[in-house]
Parts: sequence; structure tokens; C-alpha cells
Amino acid sequence: MGEVTTNTILKQLEKAKYKSTHAKLSIPIINRIRKKMEYGIKFEPIRVNGDLIIDGHHRYVSSILANFNELKVVSYPKTSATKEFKWSSVTFLDEEWDTKEKIKRLNEIDASYNNLTLKEVIALTD
Repeated sequence: MGEVTTNTILKQLEKAKYKSTHAKLSIPIINRIRKKMEYGIKFEPIRVNGDLIIDGHHRYVSSILANFNELKVVSYPKTSATKEFKWSSVTFLDEEWDTKEKIKRLNEIDASYNNLTLKEVIALTD
């Protein structure tokens, strides 16, 4: 799969088990994680409360796009500020939210979590 768009994301999310609690998500982050998942990189579990994602929206969306069935789920409490958003109302932005430093740090975490070198992980997303 090439780079994804809002339309391709929404089409895939028609079968989503979990609902969003975020109004906006970053397509560049989704693409980076999706590419890693397509190569079998494993990630920490997402946190959910019932059918609501509390933490891990980008990982969840990426897992659906990558047909990645190994994403774990753990139960997590929600707060009184938690709101549900239909996927069709979520705005998927072409804006990069992560700095180069944060991307490097996340790649280092992914490398460590998967017993790979940083160079190997970076090569998956280039």
C-alpha cells in the first residue's frame, strides 16, 4: 500500500471495532507506523475502555491499514473529559506532528522493543 489518504483510511475504518476519542489524527504518523507494522514491527498495546480508544489511536488505525493482527489491547480507565468521535467525523491531517528528535526517539524505542538496530528500523520507513 502506498501513502494513505483520508478516504483510504475512512474506508478501512468501516470495519473498526474501537471508536475514537480524538477529533484529529496525523496521516504522516499513521503512515510511519503502518510501514513498520507491514514489516512485522511489534508495538506496545493500545489502551481502551469498552469500545473507546483511550491511548493508541495512530497505532490502531495503522494496524487496520496494515492488516496487522498482533496489536494487543489493554483495559484503561477513561476520564470525565473523554468524548467519543465517529471515525467519519475525525479529521485526518497531512501535518507532521512529530519533531525529527521525537521520530528518532520513537525509532530507538521500536528498535529496542523488537531487538533490531536503529538503522534497520529507519530503513523500514524511508
